[in-house]
Amino acid sequence: MCLFRPDRVKALVNTSVLFIPRNPKRKFVETLRALYGDDYYMCRFQEPGVIEAEYAERGTERVLKELLTHRVAGPLFLPKGKGLNGAPLDAPIVLPSWLSEEDFKYYTNKFEQKGFTGGLNYYRNLDRNWELTAPWTGAQVTVPVKFIIGDEDLTYNSLGGKDYIDSGGFKRDVPFLEELVVMEGVGHFLNQEKADEINKHIYDFFQKF
Repeated sequence: MCLFRPDRVKALVNTSVLFIPRNPKRKFVETLRALYGDDYYMCRFQEPGVIEAEYAERGTERVLKELLTHRVAGPLFLPKGKGLNGAPLDAPIVLPSWLSEEDFKYYTNKFEQKGFTGGLNYYRNLDRNWELTAPWTGAQVTVPVKFIIGDEDLTYNSLGGKDYIDSGGFKRDVPFLEELVVMEGVGHFLNQEKADEINKHIYDFFQKF
């Protein structure tokens, strides 16, 4: 919305996922394969039904535990027949302090009812979105922005995320970036891991408008 209709947006607080400028020369999934290969998680999600079948075999609880506790600061790979980044499928997993057993059971129950396909379909439309956004090639985000990310987030430590921020590329493409917060020792699910701090960051920023 900030890119397509900035007139409808007063300000934005975004977490974890950086703005990625559209590359007009190559589709997004093709770029990912060239960088990381077929086992990169977004590439593994492309063929409908394949990853769903693997997840069904492993069980919803195991899959969610792996995803929610993943803590490797780098690209995420899903090699067939193994856990995240090649971990053994029977490796013990302990829930982090910020994720209660009650909340985890709730998530597990919901995904057992609905499955993973809805979320996976977002990744299966990456190239379609690339095609549809051709008119916005080179466009900038021109609303006031606050961006928050953890220094252990996979998005900060892959696809050149950290360098994109440090080199000034992010500020170039998001010229009204007013605040950038890199949270030390925090991973991808920062809204749960540091819920009170994130709420305060959001509230304080929107109070300015």
